[in-house]
Amino acid sequence: MAGLESLVCVPVLLPLLAAGVKLAIGGRLRRLQSLISVVTLAVSLVVSVLLLVAADTHGPLVADMGGWPPPIGICLVADRLSSLVLLVSSAVTLCVMVYSVANAYDEQEHDAPMAIFHPAFLVMVAGVADAFLSGDLFNLFVAFELLLSGSYVLLTFGGTESRIRAGATYTLMALASSMLFLIALAITYAATGTLSLAQLAERFAPLPEQVKLLVELTLLLAFAIKAAIFPMSAWLPDSYPTAPAPATAVFAGLLTKVGVYSIIRLEALLFPGGPVSTLLMWAALATMLAGVLGAVAQTDLKRMLSFTLVSHIGYMVFGVALATLASLAGAIFYIVHHITVQTSLFLVTGMIERRTGTTSVNRLGGLMTATPLLAVLFFVPAMNLSGIPPMSGFVGKLMLVQAGLAAGGWLPVTVVAAGLVTSLLTLYAVAKTWGKAFWRGRREERMGTVVESEEYTGQDPTVTTTSLPVALPVSVAALVVLGLSFTVFAGPLTALTHRAAGELKARDPYISAVLGRSR
Repeated sequence: MAGLESLVCVPVLLPLLAAGVKLAIGGRLRRLQSLISVVTLAVSLVVSVLLLVAADTHGPLVADMGGWPPPIGICLVADRLSSLVLLVSSAVTLCVMVYSVANAYDEQEHDAPMAIFHPAFLVMVAGVADAFLSGDLFNLFVAFELLLSGSYVLLTFGGTESRIRAGATYTLMALASSMLFLIALAITYAATGTLSLAQLAERFAPLPEQVKLLVELTLLLAFAIKAAIFPMSAWLPDSYPTAPAPATAVFAGLLTKVGVYSIIRLEALLFPGGPVSTLLMWAALATMLAGVLGAVAQTDLKRMLSFTLVSHIGYMVFGVALATLASLAGAIFYIVHHITVQTSLFLVTGMIERRTGTTSVNRLGGLMTATPLLAVLFFVPAMNLSGIPPMSGFVGKLMLVQAGLAAGGWLPVTVVAAGLVTSLLTLYAVAKTWGKAFWRGRREERMGTVVESEEYTGQDPTVTTTSLPVALPVSVAALVVLGLSFTVFAGPLTALTHRAAGELKARDPYISAVLGRSR
């Protein structure tokens, strides 16, 4: 166990060390740059597997940074929940890195070399891992700032006007969230004298209800901005579509889930049975409907996927709001499913943009004939996102629907109905998009006349076409297969999510591991 506990810090420290090495190398030795990135993320993936197996077998693993126990020092904690999401995020970031290396951004965007992209990507990966493993609220704040610094560079990669504008919007929202987070930290420390999550779980209980409610609402608002929960979601569809495909994919797959993860940890560990469950349920309802209605109205692939991203955050928030064992297990399952599916779809969209020069549905058509592999790689995760049986999207939604119906009451049942409507509208949005972009003949506008062509040939002079490196579809196919594996192994995965939810509900395993009573 002691040796395994020493591995908890590896997913955080190793990417930061690799980022420093790559900055020292600079723009030289591009193959070495790529090799360092891929090896670093592969090692992190292996470590994540070991942490999940150990946490599921022996309980939470705790690493006291610098040898200082909490609350003096900062600790990293790998329990079932954090280890599971860390494993999925490690697999996703490795696939995205392979994609980005194959996409050769240093050649396509000469003003934005790979020497900048890769260190920023690794810093962001370290921030994600730190957020998942953090056992201290201040360290969680530091993790968010790591995310902000790395993701801003990726979002503005290339320095185009649209990306700078989107980066400004993203940064303003992130800074607003950080300011709220700092205010909550100040109130929390003044009231309890600690920021250790394990100690806070004990010290919040005797506090006046007004103080607890103030801290809870302030933290929830900060995390809701990062998770793009309605009405704090307007920034996302305007920010993500402008970034390069690898950056957009990892943003969509991971960054919003960091906010959702923080809400789950906050509500389960610090405020179990708190009074805001009704507020969260209304937020889940609004997020589902606002996001999916926005998706239906879009004619651009990236914006449509961005709105579906917002809508499906509502499912996860619904599971947190119910706060039952079944609902938390459903929320955890849905997070794992959604990370892989959403990342896959954005990477496929990046390949479509590289192949045709556009993501506008009105300018696409006939891609089923021209690139059948892309059609399959888009279709499978799109149907998974929609929740078509027996895919993992259906399993996750079924878990949440069953939990909502078991809870009873008009509001949970209303949210369940909204979730079913959202699923149907998601199916309509992605089916409409797939039909126009892949199935129909291409609509070409020439001399003011719309002409239906039988198939897409890539000869339209208004659209640039390029071939795709083999590693691009291979990396995306690996993600698609990973998403499908959640269907094949749905039984063991749902059992694991139930154990993770049970550990969250019990609270004592986490608290005892951190404070040393069981070591």
